Amino acid sequence: MTKYEFGIDLGGTTCKIGLFQGEKMVEKWEIPTDTSEGGKNILQDISDSVRAKINERGLKGEEIVGLGIGVPGPVTDDGTVHNCVNLGWGTVNISEKLGEISGFAVKVGNDANVAALGESWMGGGKDYNSVVVVTLGTGIGGGIINNGRIVAGAHGAGGEIGHMLVNPEEELACNCGLHGCIEQYASATGVVRTAKRFLEKTDEPSALRGREFSAKTVFDAARNGDKLAILIVEDVCDKLGKTLARLATVVDPEAFLIGGGVSRAGQILLDHVTEAYKKYAFHACRDTKIALATLGNDAGMYGAARMTLD
Repeated sequence: MTKYEFGIDLGGTTCKIGLFQGEKMVEKWEIPTDTSEGGKNILQDISDSVRAKINERGLKGEEIVGLGIGVPGPVTDDGTVHNCVNLGWGTVNISEKLGEISGFAVKVGNDANVAALGESWMGGGKDYNSVVVVTLGTGIGGGIINNGRIVAGAHGAGGEIGHMLVNPEEELACNCGLHGCIEQYASATGVVRTAKRFLEKTDEPSALRGREFSAKTVFDAARNGDKLAILIVEDVCDKLGKTLARLATVVDPEAFLIGGGVSRAGQILLDHVTEAYKKYAFHACRDTKIALATLGNDAGMYGAARMTLD
């Protein structure tokens, strides 16, 4: 009998759902995330969409292995999520509640960890047993995968790489309330903030002056030989390389995978991060592979589907 899984990546605006047959994604689609009334309709909407797809394809209940779902918040081993602010949720046992509504077995994980699992399973990390995935977006997310399993930690906070301390002298507070997190420098917003600081400290000519710019603009300028942009990129990547080196002494993965919007900078990002990493890394970890993630926005669906196969 053919077996299918559903991989669900739940975000604050949209919910991405993938139908999988083993390792293969058969189809994917999105539904809006209804955060009204404390998000009380979200799980029912997901169940209704899954049921509609099962009926559309003429599948039988016994062909469905289960539903995997990544959610934007810390998740404990029993599938309970605590404080999904973007969804309006407090403490909810998603595994039990969605299981009751849908009638299927449900596995739940933090969205960043689940995306990391997807990359490890079928993306840039598929040739490795242990990887650390770092996602450089508006913030910095991540996930630690060891022997094909998520390392979530005792409080569901394993893989919160964005909030590793890299600069104890930082006066500006991070969104988490701490000061000097790597997210403040190497996220998309962090790159822009770092660039503005460099521009304020020097009169060095730069293509970045007198205009609005993004993290992409900074990396493009550096690639084109802009001296100030190169210094900015070196500073950002030095901090990120240092962060990975510290992680390596604890986790010692076979590879680091970098994803998210900032990773589209490509080789210039990899080259500078790798150089910095080798400078700071413990000798036994110095040759750890640093590469780009490959699944993009599909990583969460892949990882959620993978959870159902355990």
